[in-house]
Amino acid sequence: MAEQWRHVHNVIVPPAAMGPEDVRERVGRYRLENAYLGEMLVGCSTVRPPVGDDAVATVIARVLPEFRGRGFGAALYEKGLDHARVLGARVIETCVLAVNEDGTRFARARGFVEVDRYVLDGGSDEWIDLRLAPDG
Repeated sequence: MAEQWRHVHNVIVPPAAMGPEDVRERVGRYRLENAYLGEMLVGCSTVRPPVGDDAVATVIARVLPEFRGRGFGAALYEKGLDHARVLGARVIETCVLAVNEDGTRFARARGFVEVDRYVLDGGSDEWIDLRLAPDG
């Protein structure tokens, strides 16, 4: 499971590619899931549990490019959103690599609004943090 999750993650966000040890560390902190069409891997998701006084959770849905536009991202996102809310999330955020136009379009279509753009220390790729609007 972890190796397949890592594969999807690394295809979608190559500037933040992870090794096996990185994924093992995340399994202990976050909910990581894979999505399949039959036995074929189509995507993955991450739910970071709520933190802080505002109970902010992060929900990220990733779908391999050849499977986009078929509802897999929506299913991953809804399942992740439900899980975050069960954990007590009052605010939902996501982050997207800025060059991933499909990802930003997907987030905006679900009511997310941009709250920040940044480049990680030592990096050159731009990231976008988005927050689900209160009525989303």
